[in-house]
Amino acid sequence: MKASNPSEILPSLPQGAEILLVRLRSLGDIVLTTPAIEALHAFRPDLRIVVAVDPSFAAVLEGNPAVAEIFPVRSFLAAALRLARRRFPVVLNQHGGPTSALLVAATLAPLRVAWQRSQFPALANVLVPGPQKFFGDRGVHTAEHRLTQLWWIGLPRGPVPAAHVYPQRDALTSVGTILAGHRIGPGRPYAVLQPGAAFATRRWPLENFPPLAEWLASEWKLAPIILLGPGERELRDKAARLFRPPSVVLEGLDLRQLIALLSDARLFVGHDTGPTHVAAAAGCPVVEIFGSSTPVYWRPWATPSRVVLNEFPCRPCPGDRCYAFDEPRCILSVTAEQVKQACRELLAETVPEVR
Repeated sequence: MKASNPSEILPSLPQGAEILLVRLRSLGDIVLTTPAIEALHAFRPDLRIVVAVDPSFAAVLEGNPAVAEIFPVRSFLAAALRLARRRFPVVLNQHGGPTSALLVAATLAPLRVAWQRSQFPALANVLVPGPQKFFGDRGVHTAEHRLTQLWWIGLPRGPVPAAHVYPQRDALTSVGTILAGHRIGPGRPYAVLQPGAAFATRRWPLENFPPLAEWLASEWKLAPIILLGPGERELRDKAARLFRPPSVVLEGLDLRQLIALLSDARLFVGHDTGPTHVAAAAGCPVVEIFGSSTPVYWRPWATPSRVVLNEFPCRPCPGDRCYAFDEPRCILSVTAEQVKQACRELLAETVPEVR
């Protein structure tokens, strides 16, 4: 195996060799790395795939049959020392930031793979070209981009698998108990609505969600579950005033419980956020409302879905504020009827028996 002949790296690895993937954080990004992991495992099921990840996101990989080991990175120095002792022949930097670049370098692996445009590319010795090399000028989804490192080092080109997460039995039991406390018993179909997002430019107004929840309950007999994440105190207080039974507001779920909740949901409605990608990977039909970001990179991957957006020439933008108008018209222009129609089409297509 030589860095100068990257296409021979994967085919030349000895039976049972270990290979390390580094993807430390960001919920949606880790979810969208699972197709690459699955493709690698399908090609070389004998390899032990080890994934280095921040412990707070480890649940994304729990139970994944393609992952031989989840390596939690709690302390950079301790992780670097432990990984160096493992003597991995190949390490892939699937993150691209400075911490991951330094961690990959610290492994002292003879073959260190990174994208050419990642930070500190000099710390790697196998540099992968940008997505244009593989896809031409078309827009490339994040799940597709993750595969380019593996294709460059010898994985045969093929369809990009779906993302997958695997609910664990104890988490399913825990969520079942929580739902039972809100009179949502086993077998009762429910929809999960997530009104939160990191930026206002990606967040459909909270006031639009209660009528949607009521419509899903009356027209489709779905119990509406309103999902709030950590750090959404302002939304929580407002949601308590806006939502009425049969809507149930849930907050404080950990990641394992989130995966379990979404694995049994009949519908998920949300924005460009990590839980949206978890829902898609759990096999839940997804309606994703887009504002400042773009579905080219972040639409639900390989699951029944609908994307709701209105075209604006300024999309995508950084999203921390609106750069073109005095308000984020991209997300504010989305109407209740557009979202209802997306839900209507998707539910009729995926679970017509709930009507």
